[in-house]
Amino acid sequence: MLGDVTQTTETPAASGPSSLRTPGGPVRAPRVHRAWFVAAVTFVTIIGAAAFASLPGLLIEPLHGEFHWSRGAIGFAISVNLALYGLTAPFAAALMDRFGIRRVVAVALSVIALGSLLTVWMTATWQLVLYWGVLVGLGSGSMALAFAATVTNRWFVARRGLVTGILTAAGASGQLVFLPLLSWLVEHHGWRPAAVTVALAALAVVPFVWLLLRDHPADAGLAPYGGEYAEKPAPVTGAARRAVTVLLKAARTGPFWLLAGTFAICGASTNGLVKTHFVPAAHDHGMPVQAAAGLLAVIGVFDVVGTIASGWFTDRFSPRRLLAVYYALRGISLLFLPILLAPSVHPPMLFFIVFYGLDWVATVPPTIALCREHYGEDSAIVFGWVLASHQVGAAVIAFAGGVARDVFGSYDLVWYASGALCAAAALMALVIRRPGARALPAA
Repeated sequence: MLGDVTQTTETPAASGPSSLRTPGGPVRAPRVHRAWFVAAVTFVTIIGAAAFASLPGLLIEPLHGEFHWSRGAIGFAISVNLALYGLTAPFAAALMDRFGIRRVVAVALSVIALGSLLTVWMTATWQLVLYWGVLVGLGSGSMALAFAATVTNRWFVARRGLVTGILTAAGASGQLVFLPLLSWLVEHHGWRPAAVTVALAALAVVPFVWLLLRDHPADAGLAPYGGEYAEKPAPVTGAARRAVTVLLKAARTGPFWLLAGTFAICGASTNGLVKTHFVPAAHDHGMPVQAAAGLLAVIGVFDVVGTIASGWFTDRFSPRRLLAVYYALRGISLLFLPILLAPSVHPPMLFFIVFYGLDWVATVPPTIALCREHYGEDSAIVFGWVLASHQVGAAVIAFAGGVARDVFGSYDLVWYASGALCAAAALMALVIRRPGARALPAA
């Protein structure tokens, strides 16, 4: 069972440690609950898998220079990656119910490594689409935020907002770790060693997942943190059918479409635009690639702070209001970016990086909270579909941004359009009805 509690605030049960269940009855719980170790392993796993997300923006110029592929063609491969990342997520959440978290994540990391490694020998754009777009997209989709949502729902009752923020920030931490290294490799040794590094990073995490991660608190004889002991449910069959059924039920409710719409704009204004096109856009203005990549890494630093803070806020304030504030601030910052790009890093650009970084994925904890409050035990799968919309939005902008650069010779139009979309997302967030636990309608 995914989480069966629909409130993000701390429950009275969280005031003391959960008990360990043994045949002789409950015993004193360990000083540090096992759930925190599971969260730590999940954090490290997401960091290792985050290497693949750091590379696309660094590939555009090298591939364009070596193979003379258009930026639109390269952007299309990246858009396939982003779209499959999102469309795989809801099925991954259901597969975790069926086969367990460890197996799904270990296979996903192996697929990411295979796809990244095969790009070393590619000579045509269709191979880029197949290796980076399809294989890495499918693998990364199974490592998507649905993974963090599933772990949080199973292992935590209390502190869910905080844990969600921490695990979401892991992706930014991975970007921080790998982006400077990958940009240095691309600059001094070419893009192929960077692709091999991504493959090795994904493979290196597999032993941690297999040896240390546990699928359910009952596997360790524990209750979830802040909750009561429950037996591990039997594996859920029909994972694909369940994912589609949950989508059909959720699609009959208004909050689903509002959450999907706002999160599509979130993806368009982050992964699709800034992560993919910021480095080449800055390079267009004369900024060295390593300097631009360093700025993205700094975004990763402040993303960690902003996302964890957002998780803390989500435990205490209205998620819909938080979303409205986050999207409005992001839109304002993007409108100013075109006039800030310059050959060198200057204080106004640093202010943008810090401001935008704090907001990068701060939207995730309140979005997961709203999914949980409206859709209960199906919330992880519903969030998987909401995440799919996030990645579809990212895919559209990743492709459109490359085409716009080819046609207009500038990214300015895309920056302004994304700022306007963020303003629309802020209004959509306020339209979501006030939180109140509600199950999905009967089929």
